[in-house]
Amino acid sequence: MRTNNSDSTSTAGIELKTNRRWLADAVELLSSMRFAISLLTIIAIASIIGTVLKQNEPMPNYVNQFGPFWFEVFGKLGLYAVYSSWWFLLIMTFLVASTSLCIIRNAPKMLKDMRSWREHVREQSLRNFHHKAEWTSITAPAVLTQQLAARIAAKGYKTKIVAKDDATLITAKQGAANKWGYIFAHSAIVIICLGGLLDSDLPIRVQQWIYGKTPFNGNGIIAEIPAEHRLGLGNPTFRGNTLIPEGSASSTAIIPQKDGVLIQDLPFTIQLKKFIIDFYSTGMPKLFASEVVIRDNVSGETFPATIKVNQPLIYKGIAVYQSSFEDGGSKLKLSAYPMVGANQASFPLSGEVNGSTPLAGNTDYTIEWSGFRPFNVENMAQAGDDLRAVTKAKSLHQRLSDDLSEHLGSGAKSANKKDLKNVGPSVQYKLRDKTGQAREFSNYMQPIKVGDAYVFLAGVRDMPDEPFRYLRIPADDNDSVEEWMRLRAALMNPELRSMAAQRYAQRALPASRDGIELLRTQLQQSAIKGLSLFAGDGKQGGYVAISNFLARVPPQEQEKAADIFMKILDGGMWDLWQVARQKDGLKEVPSDDKHARFLQLSTNAMSDANFYNAPVYLQMTGFDEIKASVFQVTRSPGKKVVYLGCLLLVLGVFSMLYVRERRVWVWIRPGKDADGQSHALMAMSSQRKTLDFQKEFEVLRTQLMQSET
Repeated sequence: MRTNNSDSTSTAGIELKTNRRWLADAVELLSSMRFAISLLTIIAIASIIGTVLKQNEPMPNYVNQFGPFWFEVFGKLGLYAVYSSWWFLLIMTFLVASTSLCIIRNAPKMLKDMRSWREHVREQSLRNFHHKAEWTSITAPAVLTQQLAARIAAKGYKTKIVAKDDATLITAKQGAANKWGYIFAHSAIVIICLGGLLDSDLPIRVQQWIYGKTPFNGNGIIAEIPAEHRLGLGNPTFRGNTLIPEGSASSTAIIPQKDGVLIQDLPFTIQLKKFIIDFYSTGMPKLFASEVVIRDNVSGETFPATIKVNQPLIYKGIAVYQSSFEDGGSKLKLSAYPMVGANQASFPLSGEVNGSTPLAGNTDYTIEWSGFRPFNVENMAQAGDDLRAVTKAKSLHQRLSDDLSEHLGSGAKSANKKDLKNVGPSVQYKLRDKTGQAREFSNYMQPIKVGDAYVFLAGVRDMPDEPFRYLRIPADDNDSVEEWMRLRAALMNPELRSMAAQRYAQRALPASRDGIELLRTQLQQSAIKGLSLFAGDGKQGGYVAISNFLARVPPQEQEKAADIFMKILDGGMWDLWQVARQKDGLKEVPSDDKHARFLQLSTNAMSDANFYNAPVYLQMTGFDEIKASVFQVTRSPGKKVVYLGCLLLVLGVFSMLYVRERRVWVWIRPGKDADGQSHALMAMSSQRKTLDFQKEFEVLRTQLMQSET
């Protein structure tokens, strides 16, 4: 840090006088400004990492994101909890020590310099200044001294007149408070770091080292968790969460740790009476609020309160923030439709969010209910643009050459245009098999308009960090999945496929002429072949199976073969639908554009169902919602300390940037040529030589050199 030419603050540290050279070097390094700047740089880099990388996430999330190797590397470096890692706290401690030593070393000299008038200058030294002026006046030295001192004071300078042996010195200063900027800014760093250490995990770690507190890693009732996993009411600082369903209460907070959680006891109990959520006209939420009742655990006193986002409740030094909301165990009613075999009969199913239910009729699977959302706001402006388009305008060859990832695309791709709409409730669950493997599903309760048709979205993903890919089941005339399920079951029934092929051949070749029976038989066999390939019969079905079959056709004939095969498949699927309805005692559907479109979408969804890989499709039919609020509960004694540090930092930065220290000296002695004359030598200096300083010097010189009145 540079000051004016009469004072400079060195970046070196304290020079300790000792025979131990290593100790002197260590103290000099620790107290040097270069060491403090290096520590600040490291902390800035670590803070960037902590901002980019989500902190304190569940460990499986990091494994899925980075893979086993980098997960271990980042874990060893403590990047999953940067701000509470040992090396980050150690750097903060060294930064506090280093900056404090810098202040101790430089602050006394700066305070002394602020009070100093620097009256011990000599005439010759003033002549060495860059900004100087010299003139002769007809006014006597004593009178000139008073005149010049008054003019300098009028410019806002503090002045002092010092008598020399044969001359008089006017010394003036302005902006000496600039030195406070250095002291404030460096003190702010120390204060902010101390506040950060107070609000860090350091107090909790001290309790773990001294009192043997250990994280709890298991399941159990919170009230029954042993004392070694609990932190007492005297814990000076903590940041935890508590989830409270409507009608329930909690007097503890959960503090996540790397290998478990710690239970923080609170001096009061929070009872959630009602969780309130309000929405804009677009369906986006605009208000989260919780109506609670607070009961003091010592006095028994109770009082109501409303906690909103950015409007916390503060009681006994503990702040309770509205963090988020979750499901509190909503009751769900569903219908389960088989997705394998020729059975189409659905059966009722019930579940509770955060619970599990065995899959009826299939002991190999268990349903784990992971979430329920009564509202889902999706961007519907371009919702149909990302669908796997299978229309008559595209040949089967083109359809079958599409990438398999398009079979189950995202249900709500991002778009430049936005048309946000609430598309209704959804349920999220995991289907876990007997080996422990699980796939996650997300199904919407109501049909959603995608393009020009209404479909039921059934999402699936294999890993938690993947987006959902959606199977689109077209809604029938009754806005249900019944017709699609009927068609799916019929496709899996060889007898119905044979009946449909026979019906299709009869319909396609109705005329009676010689050889028609042979052609009809051949067409019937082709229809059976196409339906069987599409069904899969225990193997990969859908368009992939047909594509593999057509790959054996010579390339020059594949386009023609694909068009013929597609027409046969479309006709066979139509008659399969009619046969299935007759079997169930229903009349045939009319042959019109509406039902042709439904059949087309059903065929696409039938092919996509090969990638759904689930024994059942669950459609929610009703629910009894139970909301739960997630509160963040904090005790932050360092918050006010940090606020004080921020205030000092602002004052310090503004003082250093906008307060310029200027010094003026005027050396006045009697003239040599005639009695009563005076000779004046003026010099001026500043820490920063700017255009403003140059202009100020010119103005002051002109005013001082003008004829005295």
